[in-house]
Amino acid sequence: MKYNLIFGHKMPDTDSVCSAIALAELKNKINQPSKPYILGNINKETEFVLKYFNTEVPEILDNVKIQVKDLDFDRVKPFRKDRSVHFAYFHMNENKLRTLPIVDEDNNLMGIITMKDIAMSLINTNQQNLSTSYDNIIETLLGKSVVKLDEFIQGNVLVASFEGETLKKSAIMNENSIVIVGDRYDIIQYAIDIRVNLIIVTGDLEVPQYLVERAGQNKVNIISTPYQTYYTAKNISLAKYVDAIMKKDDIMMFSEEDYLHDCKEAIEQSKHSKFPVISKDKKYLGLLSRNNLINPKRKTVILVDHNEMNQSADGIEEAEILEVIDHHKIGDIKTSVPISFRNNPVGSTNTIIFQMHRENNVEIDKNIAGLMLSGIISDTMLFKSPTTTEVDRYAVNELLKILDIDLHSYAMEMFKKGTSLEGKSIEEIIYQDFKKFNLVYKNVGISQVFTLDIKEIMNRKDEFVEIIDSITDSRDFYLFIMAVTDIVNEGSYIFYTSSKEKLVKSIFEKENVYQGIYISKCVSRKKQIVPKVINALNLIRQ
Repeated sequence: MKYNLIFGHKMPDTDSVCSAIALAELKNKINQPSKPYILGNINKETEFVLKYFNTEVPEILDNVKIQVKDLDFDRVKPFRKDRSVHFAYFHMNENKLRTLPIVDEDNNLMGIITMKDIAMSLINTNQQNLSTSYDNIIETLLGKSVVKLDEFIQGNVLVASFEGETLKKSAIMNENSIVIVGDRYDIIQYAIDIRVNLIIVTGDLEVPQYLVERAGQNKVNIISTPYQTYYTAKNISLAKYVDAIMKKDDIMMFSEEDYLHDCKEAIEQSKHSKFPVISKDKKYLGLLSRNNLINPKRKTVILVDHNEMNQSADGIEEAEILEVIDHHKIGDIKTSVPISFRNNPVGSTNTIIFQMHRENNVEIDKNIAGLMLSGIISDTMLFKSPTTTEVDRYAVNELLKILDIDLHSYAMEMFKKGTSLEGKSIEEIIYQDFKKFNLVYKNVGISQVFTLDIKEIMNRKDEFVEIIDSITDSRDFYLFIMAVTDIVNEGSYIFYTSSKEKLVKSIFEKENVYQGIYISKCVSRKKQIVPKVINALNLIRQ
């Protein structure tokens, strides 16, 4: 079943993860099949929240590039390798197929055949030797079973056109023979006596009962066909297994997981027109053609808590964006058609999703209510952030009516779990809540670290500055800022690219700045730091 992919930004925080899960729940309840994803590993705070409210961590989404499985390739029913060439021919002709995939009993792709392969097999292969099943011969010759003792038939086809004495003297008939004969009962008896592999009686003639009994005793198979001897001899080779003529080696095939960009050139340059598609576990799925590359179906996605290309999933330009739900500044996401774009100046994306539940008259489950509440108090820092609005407070109060928790106690436990730096490297600390922005045509990286243990950061100040300078150079940032936010005292300690001290003075309007300078009442990256950076960069341009 096709479903929409819902995800937040590349550095998953509690608001983005919880909003993806809550929105997917809402969409499914209003018959819009959806599934939440994350674009990276979750942090400790989010891990605590999901565990507290009995919710599984969403699957990590590597990218949203167009894959073979997104294409509307032909779901051609496969053919078993133990079926006859004759049946394959009529199956292809009836269904207007030029290429037929061949599979084994477990649906593993074994090969392919084309109409050309069937024609060439009649010209180039040895038509005298036949290896096939008893039932395939019945099907090919519209025959009926007279004596069936073996499932598998193998031997050399012989048309008994000589006199009986001639056949006996020449010894060309033996136990490996598949004998085609008419009403030559003396020859039938001789064939039974020397225990040939199979006797095919043509012209829909009845085989006398004494011969049937004798064949059973000597373990000789017999089939009766309505066709005359000439037609039978001409067409019996079509009873062979398709396995005998199918192409087995050097088959150009694609996995459903392959990306369209990676296989498109190979398809366009190939002399073939159809290409098998297999699953991750190598099972046959269908046939891909060049026509399937025209106007391919894109993955349908809904973005939450972001609307900038560099914060979104890799390959987002190949996806069809259906909807954006966010509370940040308008970014650079572009679409070719109008979409639902909901961007409200509130403290949390989950506040908007709470409103959407109310607008759609959808009851909020207890665990989903817990996730939404967690997202709101995380992004508003329990209403201490300047991004907080009365709408956020109202949403939390309404969600508390569904939940049985003490808000302050729960929030402090969540913050404590989320701000613990124990066991983390400097790089992990910097990148745990990091966003890249293109501000006034310059790349700016802003990391925000929430912690109750400022002393731990200050003890390693020089190491943080060294890494920040290294990131600035290696990732081509014009400026990199790390804001270490003290939730209790409602302020942030600022670390920055060493060479941009003059710019940092302008950003925070300070005469003197230094690594780790404390900026009181600065707790919001979105509403306080980013606007200040934009203003300072604009002053440089003037």
